[in-house]
Amino acid sequence: MRRLALLILPLASLALQGCLAKTALDVATAPVRIASKGVDLATTSQSEADEKRGREIRRREERLGKLQRQYERQLDDCQEGNRGACDDATRTYAEMQQIIPTIPVEPED
Repeated sequence: MRRLALLILPLASLALQGCLAKTALDVATAPVRIASKGVDLATTSQSEADEKRGREIRRREERLGKLQRQYERQLDDCQEGNRGACDDATRTYAEMQQIIPTIPVEPED
């Protein structure tokens, strides 16, 4: 039994040194990892910025499509003699004209 303990003791001490070294390394590198994570959270990558821009453009395109459908209905009502629909169509058209320059034009192939 004593021989077994004498064999295990050196092996255990070597194994514990590895654990202690790893713990010391983790403690030493923790501030760097935390600071790096903070910088990652505080900055926006190019792909994130592109995704955000794409979502915003799609939102404007959807709004423009909704306004175009609304404008067409208002024009139909205006042509039938509804004066209020004519005023509404004018306001809708003005809003469309504000949105159109903010939507990029895709080149035709």
